[in-house]
Amino acid sequence: DVRLPPGYHRLVVEGVAEAGTLLISAPKLVRSPDRERGWGVFLPLYALRSERSWGIGDFTDLEALLDWVTGLGGDVVATLPLFAAFSDGRSQPSPYSPASRLFWDEAYVDVERVPELDRCAEARALLGSAAFRRRLDVLRSRPLTDTGGVAAAKREVLEMLARHFFSERPGRMADLRAFVRGAPTVEDYARFRAAGERHGRPWAAWPASERDGSLPRRRVDEDARRYHLYVQWIAAGQLAEVGRKARASGAGLYLDLPLGVNPDGYDVWRERSAFLFGASAGAPPDSFFREGQDWGFPPLHPETVRQQHYRYPIACLRHLLTPARVLRIDHVMGLHRLFCVPAGSDPQQGAYVRYRPDEFYAILALESRRGDALIVGEDLGTVPRFVRQALSRHGVHRSYVLQEELRSGRGGRSPLPPVPVNSVASLNTHDMAPFASFLQEKDIERRVALGWIDGPVLRRERARRRRLRRALVRFLRSSGKLPGTGGSPERGGVALRRRILRASLFHLAESPARMVIVNLEDLLMETRPQNIPGTTSEYPNWRRPARRRLEQVQVMPEVVDTLRTIDRLRRGSTP
Repeated sequence: DVRLPPGYHRLVVEGVAEAGTLLISAPKLVRSPDRERGWGVFLPLYALRSERSWGIGDFTDLEALLDWVTGLGGDVVATLPLFAAFSDGRSQPSPYSPASRLFWDEAYVDVERVPELDRCAEARALLGSAAFRRRLDVLRSRPLTDTGGVAAAKREVLEMLARHFFSERPGRMADLRAFVRGAPTVEDYARFRAAGERHGRPWAAWPASERDGSLPRRRVDEDARRYHLYVQWIAAGQLAEVGRKARASGAGLYLDLPLGVNPDGYDVWRERSAFLFGASAGAPPDSFFREGQDWGFPPLHPETVRQQHYRYPIACLRHLLTPARVLRIDHVMGLHRLFCVPAGSDPQQGAYVRYRPDEFYAILALESRRGDALIVGEDLGTVPRFVRQALSRHGVHRSYVLQEELRSGRGGRSPLPPVPVNSVASLNTHDMAPFASFLQEKDIERRVALGWIDGPVLRRERARRRRLRRALVRFLRSSGKLPGTGGSPERGGVALRRRILRASLFHLAESPARMVIVNLEDLLMETRPQNIPGTTSEYPNWRRPARRRLEQVQVMPEVVDTLRTIDRLRRGSTP
């Protein structure tokens, strides 16, 4: 009986020929939470505007939000994926289709905290010029975030800082070399991005040798290569510092691992054998998407990732777990199986590709303990029972979303099932209507405007929503969380909707859920979603800023009071 220490081991069998395989020795459970009943807030970083940032949030804003939340007793700040992106307009600005899951988006760098700025007169002169200040004023005042415009403005300054850094070769050069040693693929990534800028088209249209992975330094622009190397170092340093400060105060970042990656991006170019070409991930037809869905990115190849000893998935996890305290796995069913659509076919012709979930869970157990992070699986929608059984068996927390779980409560049944202990609970997600929109049926109105529903279907949708809304109000009133009997949710104004919101949040806060996540935009009574699945140009997905700047949110009595009450409830006190 040989017991291997936790980790990745190689078994080699020698004989006439030699054969080897990977052995994963892992505990059954992923890491357990430090606090039994924590809480935090959610807001996309691009939507987090402050008085000092340039039109989208940056890592300094993220740190400020964390400081504020921890000051109120909170544990985490959750946001959408922060991975590297194409900012040249070649694709939709979805954080779920990144250029790489191994590097960060430099658009979130706080340029004014980069050490080289103090010594670079050229960059300081640009920042102080009237023309540049006017440019920033325009970016800050746009009704929708202009991530591409912000990225271009930051690049102009960061290119100056990179040139200054490499020409001066300061003492920090040793720090850059240490970063490269710790992230050896960053040189390759920098060459890839520089080559993409030189060609001006996706890698699949490059010359054969470059398309197939050969990018010698002489074939790329040296300034562009150095720029991408430099900004990855700066971005990694700033985000790691946010994570370190948060952990030192007992809090942390709640980050997101998207299911896929942009097919034009670095990961697919470099790790192409790890992906299943000739197909894209998607979803079969259902009641909401009657034609099914094609998500446009290649799934992982179930056999070659094993042959590569899961090199690429492990690298993605380790990259995220450097700054994160909580990691959410998008579409956690993908650890088990993934619906794939053959190229040129409709989703109706798709089929499931199966993976080896026990191996993925073993990797999650090892990496979560190594990274000291809690693991959450996004298991919304139609999820087979065996998936949730596996989540429970391995200690992966499931997602409990009130707007998803709510039922009409017919026959004396509760409209809300009990909140599981091993869950992260929230009212909604970034793919759903904000709570105020849910109460007012604004999301149904948007589906009508998009031409998705009308006639009998529309009437059924409105009737169903009315039943759900009334069931929720009855439930909250019967439990004592919504005092008073006057006013119906149909005829009530913003004051009643705010009371229903608070009561719903307090219901989650009193539950045994390991963590409760509060969408800050719900506290602002926002009705516009961040994303409407199934739309592209019909709606400005991933581009809407929060309706209040961070400095305003921090002093809004209704926001602060709600979060303080949630903190008391999470700690076992009465409101």
